[in-house]
Parts: sequence; structure tokens; C-alpha cells
Amino acid sequence: MADEERPRRRQARGERRMAEILTAAARVFAEVGYEAATTNRIAAAAGISPGSLYQFFANKEAIAQALADRFVADMGAAHREAFDSLDFTALELPELVDRMTDPIVAFNLANPGFKALFARPDMPPGLAAAAGPIQAALLGRVERMIAARAPDLPAADRARTARVLVRVFQAMISMVTAADEADRPAEIREMKKVLLGYLEPVVGRRT
Repeated sequence: MADEERPRRRQARGERRMAEILTAAARVFAEVGYEAATTNRIAAAAGISPGSLYQFFANKEAIAQALADRFVADMGAAHREAFDSLDFTALELPELVDRMTDPIVAFNLANPGFKALFARPDMPPGLAAAAGPIQAALLGRVERMIAARAPDLPAADRARTARVLVRVFQAMISMVTAADEADRPAEIREMKKVLLGYLEPVVGRRT
């Protein structure tokens, strides 16, 4: 039994160390950007030697890909929490905006390295490809919400409204994440007012 436990403990330690490296990498990417980040800098942020880092990741690109995979999985979970359990037609629009945005705001605040990877013009093509399906799924969820509340809206208008809404959110979430902690609740309220003001003429406060 003891012989069986030792490999499991080693595996658990390895998984914890990999998670620590990815968390440190997210912090470094957020601070200096993808291109300026180095494996030495990431290792220092993780509190390990470069040699220890290379036991888990061959290079910066491998770290970024693993981090992208983790972000995509976590982002998908945030999107599902934001949309998949909601009755779009039963909620007043202000509550609906709260329920849709809060999990995604929380994801962005918890993952400062996210924008450093996915919102930079120098992002590696492979990482851009990883983000594409999850963003397409988000647009689909927003379109379904609009269709539920405004069933007579033409499909082209529905798709356009969804694209604009997502773009507005993406633009304003940068203000939220950059704000001081004391100012952040006010920034979130302003973002929600903008989203509500855009949506209300299209989908109404309640169907």
C-alpha cells in the first residue's frame, strides 16, 4: 500500500508545482506582457530555479499554451455560470445583466494574465486559435438570450446586437480590472449601466 501511495504523492506534488508555475506565469504575463516575459522571470516569480521549471515545461511557449488551456476551461465555466441556468424571460433586465456579467467579471479579476495572453496584438497564433471557440460560444449564448426576450427581432439584428454587446463588455472590463480596488465597484456599476442602456430598447425590461 505504501508503495502505491508514493507515486500518487509525487504526482500530486508535481501537479501543485505545475499550477504554481502557471499562476506565476499569469502574473508575469500580466505585468510585462507575453513578449517581454522570460522563463527565468517566471521561475523567479514561482520561487523555483529555471532548471526546476524546465522539468515541467520545455519553454515559454509551452507554459503559455498550458496557461491558455487553463484559462479557456475556466472561462468556459464562467460563461456557463453566467448564462446556462438563467430563465431569460423571467428576470427583470437589471437583474439579468447582473447575473450575466458577475461571473465573467469575477473571472477577469481572478485571472490578470488573461488579457496579457488573449488581448495582445503579438499573441501567438496558437493561443488565438484556442480562444476562438470559447468566444464564439459566448456570442451564441448572448444571441440566445436576445432571441428569448425579443423573438421577433430579425436574425441579422440579433447577431449584430450580440456582437456589439460583447465588444462593449470587453472594452469596459479593461477599466474594471485596471481600477483600484476601492474604485472597482463604481466602475462595475457604470459598465452595467452602459450594457443595460444598450439592451433595454432591444429586449425591454421584461418580456
